[in-house]
Amino acid sequence: MDVDGKRTGTTVLVVDDVADSRYAMAAMLSRAGHRVVPVATGGEALSELDARLRKGTLPEVALIDVNLPDMSGFELCRLLKERPHTARLPVVHFSALAVTPGHRCQGLDEGTEAYLTVPAEPEEIEAAVRGAARGARLRADDLALVRRLTLLAETIVTIQAARSPQELADAAAEGTARLIGAPAAVFVLDQDDELHWGHSRDRTSVALPDESAHLTVSGLLRRLARGQAGVQITTVPAPLWPAGFFRPGVQHDARLALVLTQDGKSPVCLAVPTRGLRRAGPEAEALLARLAQATALAAEPLLMYQVERHVALTLQHSFLPQPHRLPELPGVDVVVRYVPASRDTEIGGDFYAALRTPEGVLAAVGDVVGHSLEAATVMVEIRHALRAYCVDESDPAVLAERLDRMLQHYHADVTATVCLALIDPGTGRTRIANAGHIPPLIIGDTGSADYVKASGPLLGLGLPHPPPTELFLESTDRLLMVTDGLIETRGIDLEVSMEHLRSAACGALPGPAALCDTLLACFGHDRDDDIAMLALQLRDQGHSTRLGGSPP
Repeated sequence: MDVDGKRTGTTVLVVDDVADSRYAMAAMLSRAGHRVVPVATGGEALSELDARLRKGTLPEVALIDVNLPDMSGFELCRLLKERPHTARLPVVHFSALAVTPGHRCQGLDEGTEAYLTVPAEPEEIEAAVRGAARGARLRADDLALVRRLTLLAETIVTIQAARSPQELADAAAEGTARLIGAPAAVFVLDQDDELHWGHSRDRTSVALPDESAHLTVSGLLRRLARGQAGVQITTVPAPLWPAGFFRPGVQHDARLALVLTQDGKSPVCLAVPTRGLRRAGPEAEALLARLAQATALAAEPLLMYQVERHVALTLQHSFLPQPHRLPELPGVDVVVRYVPASRDTEIGGDFYAALRTPEGVLAAVGDVVGHSLEAATVMVEIRHALRAYCVDESDPAVLAERLDRMLQHYHADVTATVCLALIDPGTGRTRIANAGHIPPLIIGDTGSADYVKASGPLLGLGLPHPPPTELFLESTDRLLMVTDGLIETRGIDLEVSMEHLRSAACGALPGPAALCDTLLACFGHDRDDDIAMLALQLRDQGHSTRLGGSPP
């Protein structure tokens, strides 16, 4: 482009073995403002193109004589079209010999754009060159648009698969950078004014913008989005846009594509730099607007889920007693642990309980099937029902049946697992009812560990529950109850994971707290499900009993 924004002459490769003719053609094209690269043979033409390819300066049109000493112009055209980097180079054939329809057809079959008979008027030659270059530019623009549309589609698929606002912002930023060909940043501002932002991979993560920059962008997005409808494309000058979002420490004007989520509560912004860089054309900005809309559509359910997850976690934290708030249980030391799933995973219905009953201490660990706010609320109902039932009933099998009927009556489409253990601290007598849950693990002081043989149907199915399994705990025994979130791993059989848990428990240090900490250290990282864990041990009161035996 020249200073007035008009296209200058093209670069033309002239292939002609006759020196006078080559000189005359080059002189005429030069006077018309074109840049000319003259060569004499097909071999020289291929060598020149290879050299220019390495420099990134390929000509825009090839003007080729049909009759060359080393190969025909048709053969040279075919070779150019077969090479990936020169396949789109437009070719204009010319010949001083009589041109028959067969010659023209052969040239067209090999991929030529036009066929000239020379001598020809300069205007005709120049028009053929201009037409060939213009056609090549249009085809290149079409290919570029197809590539951009493909990138847009690929990016939309990626952002729709995002599991969190942060993952969404990262995917949208990378797609924006590929679409525009410049560094990009994407911002999602949720209802609590928490800014989730991602940057394209071409921006180093060193020296990220600080908290003040985030606050500036958050305030700016809120102001720009006020009363907005549709996608707003606007430029924010560098003094108002903090440095460092596109390149560390570098200040740019920012070209923004801003849109609100459908509920109108959360601005979503795609940003690219403009200062010192060529601004994207209208077609690219139209695609940027489409991507901004798709990002906002994908962001809304993620932000809604974030609110739901917060509510569910609040429910769980409110109704699951914290370790320091467990009731005093005479004769028993109880330790509990609760670890929510990773931030990107749906909330579950895991719970634990440790309650005093007329016949001893009732320990329970359970899990409502499913991952949702409903699972968390049903979990709360089960815990409350269990607390109410055990006021006048201690038998764990009876309690399991009552919980089963409660679920069938109020939540017919919900199932849950639960393990209930009633312990008499004075004798160590323990009765266990298991409804579809991982059975308890008894860890002895000799390094042994065995699962209790206790099983039964899930809660909510209306199936009869077997009598409780009875055993006797020694004061040195530890009883462990966990939800499957601790050990369940996709692709690994649960029995294999249970054996890993048993082996790890054998090596834990003494005491229920050390047991829980050891197992969390072994299994509790980056889990896809919540983890509830309860471990207990009798305080030594002088009795001596054996697993499965009877009191003295």
